[in-house]
Amino acid sequence: MKKTIFTGVGTAIATPMNADGSINYDEFGKLIEFQIANGADALVVCGTTGEASTMPDEEHLECIGYAVKKVAHRVPVIAGTGANDTAHGIRLSVAAEKLGADALLQVTPYYNKASQRGLVKHFTAIANSVKIPIILYNVPSRTGCNISIDTYKELAKVPNIVATKEASGNMSLAAEIAAYTDLDIYSGNDDQVMPILSLGGKGVISVTSNLMPKEKHDEVALFNAGKQAEALAIQAKILAFEKALFMDVNPIPVKEALNIMGFKAGECRLPLCSMSDEQIAKLRSTMEPLGLVGAIK
Repeated sequence: MKKTIFTGVGTAIATPMNADGSINYDEFGKLIEFQIANGADALVVCGTTGEASTMPDEEHLECIGYAVKKVAHRVPVIAGTGANDTAHGIRLSVAAEKLGADALLQVTPYYNKASQRGLVKHFTAIANSVKIPIILYNVPSRTGCNISIDTYKELAKVPNIVATKEASGNMSLAAEIAAYTDLDIYSGNDDQVMPILSLGGKGVISVTSNLMPKEKHDEVALFNAGKQAEALAIQAKILAFEKALFMDVNPIPVKEALNIMGFKAGECRLPLCSMSDEQIAKLRSTMEPLGLVGAIK
C-alpha cells in the first residue's frame, strides 16, 4: 500500500510578483501563512498557478527552497518540477529533493508531447532519480498530451509514483484509475471535487483555495465524513466564483482575485497579461457575496 501524501486540499499556490516582475517573497510568505492558518492540507509550489513556466531554474529552485523553509514541515510541500525534457526534469527533481520538498508534481511533457510508451519512460526515469513520492499531472487541455489508463497501470508499478492530479475532466478515466490502480487521485479541477471524491479520491489540488482554503478543506472533510449535502452546499455557494477564476488563462484571474482580496499578488509575467476591466468587474461581482473583497488588511 502506497503512502498518501495528503488528504483534503492542496493549494496550487500563486507566486506574488513585484512591479518589476521579480518574486515578492514577503508577500509569498504572507500567503503561505494564510494558507496554513486556514486549513490548507498541503501546498503545491511552482506549478501552473505558480508560473513556473516563466522561471529560470535558479529562481524556480529558490522559490521551492523558500517555501520549504517557510512551511517548516507544518504541511507537505509539493514541488512542481515537471519538464518536456526528461533530463531537465531529473535535474530539477533531484535539486528539489535536496531542498527538502516532500513530494513532486510531474506534468506530462508539453509541445513535443510523447507517445504513451514515451510517457512511461519519461516518468519512470524521473521517479528513479529521487526517493520522494511523485504525483503525476494529467492536464491535456494545456499540454496536448493525455495519460491513458494502460499507461497509468504501468506507472502505478513504480514504487514512488503514488498519485495523480487528474485534470482531464474525464470521469470515466478517473473511474478506471480508481478501479485498476492503487494511485491516489486528486481532482485537478475545482468544480469536479465531488465526483472525484465519490470515486475514492483523496481531495483536490486547488486554485480556489488560494482565497478560500478553509472552504475547500471543509468541502472535502464533510464529504469524507458522510455529510455530502453539506459538502455540496459549500460547492454551490462558491461555484460562481470558481467558474470566474477560469474566465481567462490560469493564473491570470486568481492573481487578480488575490489583489482584490488585499494581497499584493501583482501581475503575471508575459505572455500572460491582465484581464479587461469588464472581466475584473465580473470577477469582483462573484467575490463580493463571499466577503472576499478587501478581506485581507
